[in-house]
Formats: sequence, C-alpha cells, structure tokens
Amino acid sequence: MEAGRIALSYNPGVESLETPRLHLRPFAAGDATVVHSVYSDPEVMRYVATGPLPDPEMTSRLLRDYMTHQRAWGYSFWAVLERASGTLIGDAGLYRTPVGEVELGYTLGKAWWGYGYATEAAGAWLQAAFSQLGISEVVALAEPANGASLRVLEKLGMRRDGERMAFGRPHTVYRASRRAGPRAGGLLRRRAR
Repeated sequence: MEAGRIALSYNPGVESLETPRLHLRPFAAGDATVVHSVYSDPEVMRYVATGPLPDPEMTSRLLRDYMTHQRAWGYSFWAVLERASGTLIGDAGLYRTPVGEVELGYTLGKAWWGYGYATEAAGAWLQAAFSQLGISEVVALAEPANGASLRVLEKLGMRRDGERMAFGRPHTVYRASRRAGPRAGGLLRRRAR
C-alpha cells in the first residue's frame, strides 16, 4: 500500500441500492452544495443530533466523515435520489456507533415528506444489512415527538425496545434483527411488482 493511502475495506457487493422510486449511492464531494439545503433547514433538522448545519463547509466535513465511514465499514449514510427527477432529496443509511451498534437513519428534505420515501429508503437499507452486509442487528432511535419517524420504523417491522438518552434528549429505541426479520424486504418486493 502507498504511504498516506487509506486501506479500503469497502464491501464491493453494495455499490448502490435501488427501490421502485429511489436510487441510493455513497455521497460524493460534489453533493455538499445540494444536500446543504436539506441539512441547513431547521424544520428538517429539528430531531437530528447536529441540528441545522450553519454553513456549507460543515456539510462538506459531514460528508467527508460519511465517506471515511464508508471506506472503513462498507456502509454509511448515502445520498438518496428520486429516480424520476434525479434530484438529491436527502440521506439514508447505516452508521456504526461508538458502542458498536449499527444505527439506521434518514433525513429527507421537507418537499419530499409524506410520499413514503423514508420508509422505502430505510427498508432498502434493512434489506441490505441483513443480506449483502451480513449485519445481525440494526438499531434506530427516534424522539417520541417525531411521530413521522416512529411510524416509518413501525411500518418496517422494527420493534420498540425501551428508551434511552441520546444527544441530551430522550429517544425511543427500535431494533430489528436478521433472525427476527423485518418486513422491509417483503414491503419492497410487493411494491416492485
């Protein structure tokens, strides 16, 4: 290996994810300007740990972190693009936490709320986690006041597993395991027919 190069442990079996309406792919440096409009919106980011990002440089740093995580683990938060328009509408993905859990998350721009895109993107990630990536358990956290996210996680068949404090606020914990099997795979297959 050349000096200064990061060894890649990227899982080449997951280059991108497709759903009937969405294309998910790893973020690229050029995505920062577009996704900053999502990450800087206070309403969109009110339940996200970082809160709204104040400037495009912070968004660029966040995307670099996602790219580093991708190289280390073979998954991360990825860009979510609406297939019909090609528009980057937010992110969705998996992220390994400092305590070793694999956490599912998603953040979509306000204009794309209410269309089932969060369920579709998160379902694709659960399906990939339990198949191509070989992950045995995925956790998701949602603030109790975030009814939309609670409904997404329940539609995916994730089970409630108590509460915990995260980022100084209470969160409901959801879990899905490969053994228990979320309904996500079936949900996506039914839509694809």
